[in-house]
Amino acid sequence: MARAHDANHRAMREAIGEMDGSSGYDAVIVCTSNAAQEAYWQTRLEATRGQAAKNGATIVCVHEDWAADGAGNGLGTLYAYVKARAKAQANGGGDLDAILASGGSIGMYHTAGKGTRLAPLPGSENNNKPGVKLPSLVSVNGASENLTILEAVIRQTGRYAQERSGRCSVFWGDQIFVPAAGHVASGNHHADILAEMGPMPSAEEWRARGLEKYGLIAVNDTNEATQVEKVSYETASELLSSFGVVSSVGPSLGSFSLSTPMLLGLLNEFSAEIAGKEAKMDSDPHFWMPLTMKCDAYVKVMSSKGEAETISTAHHARMQAFRAKLLAEHPEKGMFGAINVGAGSYWWDYGLLALYMKNNLLALGDSEEAQSLRLYLGIPEDTRRVDSALADDVKTDLSSVVLASKIASGHLASSVVSHVRTKNADISNSLLVNVTAKNIRAHNCVVYNVVDESEEGLILPDGAVFTNVFIPASTADGEHTKLVMTSTTTTCGGKVFKNKLTQNPYSFNDVYKLNADTDVVRAYATAKAAHDAAAASM
Repeated sequence: MARAHDANHRAMREAIGEMDGSSGYDAVIVCTSNAAQEAYWQTRLEATRGQAAKNGATIVCVHEDWAADGAGNGLGTLYAYVKARAKAQANGGGDLDAILASGGSIGMYHTAGKGTRLAPLPGSENNNKPGVKLPSLVSVNGASENLTILEAVIRQTGRYAQERSGRCSVFWGDQIFVPAAGHVASGNHHADILAEMGPMPSAEEWRARGLEKYGLIAVNDTNEATQVEKVSYETASELLSSFGVVSSVGPSLGSFSLSTPMLLGLLNEFSAEIAGKEAKMDSDPHFWMPLTMKCDAYVKVMSSKGEAETISTAHHARMQAFRAKLLAEHPEKGMFGAINVGAGSYWWDYGLLALYMKNNLLALGDSEEAQSLRLYLGIPEDTRRVDSALADDVKTDLSSVVLASKIASGHLASSVVSHVRTKNADISNSLLVNVTAKNIRAHNCVVYNVVDESEEGLILPDGAVFTNVFIPASTADGEHTKLVMTSTTTTCGGKVFKNKLTQNPYSFNDVYKLNADTDVVRAYATAKAAHDAAAASM
């Protein structure tokens, strides 16, 4: 058991060592929420080539202008590709179809969404959820800035490109994983999906692991896969009874890749929906399940979701006809497979405030996983200090991480601080990112994107979450708006998103609406100017 653990740890350390931005997809497509975010990410990712996307990669950022309810991640993937293909051709950025046809690889990243569970941090980024920062440094046009979650995901997943010739791979923009099984090659199936696979569990093991909470991938003895969604052991066994002998099963990570024939086939199959921009389809229930399940099993699952039997039956027939045509024309590959990331893989999720805090403060620890996280973030083991100026009388413990910060006095304990400038610090068990204030007292806090010009500085209650939201003036010579938004480390933003917390001027949802038309480039410039002015006053 110990040898297996050590082998897993070594494999993951080796995998992290390969996630350095030097390799990656030949083209990177990013699907954002609006035109302003599209423009921001186009510029940002071009500036950080070699640190996120690889040097020389074609970068194409688009936004989803669909019906109010969105396209879903299935049709959304197809629509993003159509928009990216047209934009690349129009701007002289290359031919995406030709990249795939020549054996190149494409990575697509979905970033749309409100980020309710991470509130109030996405609001502080002016609804630019993938722009939420991590304690790691990148160079942007010669200036040191914090690594964004999206850049971290692109850097991590880019290593898969080497194993995905002629494929388009689709990822989500709020989680980083390190595969214990290494980077297993794709190519045996027209579609495959990342999953943590293992032997089929017993009913007792199923319940103990809480597998009814996940979308699960099952693989049979012919190496074909199918998906079942959030069902009990008994229901899963019934649904899989006609699938053959189940050799392995495990939770899906959701990220998938498509062969060129399957991508082009799906674009043709759903051309009417893409043109109309009104339908909504997700990859799991509308692609993988009807492509791989028997009709009665599929109808049963969709009925539990409230879909009429006539609709699910018709959709199943449509996808089975698509399957038959694809496999007849391209029989060299199977339909749907699983790419095993391995048991015990590191999975750093930043989509929930509690997890954002937990997984960033993990960098303080001494565990093998903590060491691996520091390796990934570029935090040196010997000092855990990068590009920082701490005065001689600043007392700090050995565990704390200090990046690109300037602290003149005080003490720091069991905390992660990045781009923090202050005359005096009293900080413990906290996470601070982009904070400028004359005095900071924070215990068990998250302080994010904050400028405080007062003489007293920031005196925060224990367990506080404290952010600023900079909204540029509507005219060039007007005054910007700075909102102070607070919460607590034990509050899930998703549960209170539409409720105005007593201490705040608006609800998190109100802030989302206020930022609906905000130009994030101007907002970030406004915030930077405020930080620089406050620092100069010290």
